[in-house]
Amino acid sequence: MERRMDLHANAVAGSFLKRLNMATRVIKDSALPAATWELVKIRASQINVCGCCSFMPLVDAAHAGETSVRLNMVAAWHEATVFTPAERAALALTEEATRIGDGRFVSDEAWQQVREHYDDDQVAALIAAIATINAWNRMYLVAREPAGAYVPGQWG
Repeated sequence: MERRMDLHANAVAGSFLKRLNMATRVIKDSALPAATWELVKIRASQINVCGCCSFMPLVDAAHAGETSVRLNMVAAWHEATVFTPAERAALALTEEATRIGDGRFVSDEAWQQVREHYDDDQVAALIAAIATINAWNRMYLVAREPAGAYVPGQWG
């Protein structure tokens, strides 16, 4: 796949991506567990088939000590026993919210599961996490950002 445009080199896109990156600080500074944030990024990016955005959180999560078993099981989380009930609820919400464009909606069941495990601030951070990774996915997919060159912490 050949890159269509270097978004970071373009003044408009680069400015937007810088602000999008700054928006993720709210999530990083929240009480949402860091491992959950990484799982959300991985799963949404898998659904959207964004190689770049699937690769970066895998690298960051592994660097932070996440196990290869859990990282390799994200796509099959429904059948995996390596995720906590709270993580499973976050992954379910991620899937449903990411697929809204398919004419689906977030089910009451997924919402109830999230509410059982997370407080209001964590739920807000989770919704923000899903929204931001989907925005990153769309930016990088349209521009065909290549995957594989990211190093942990490269973007802050």
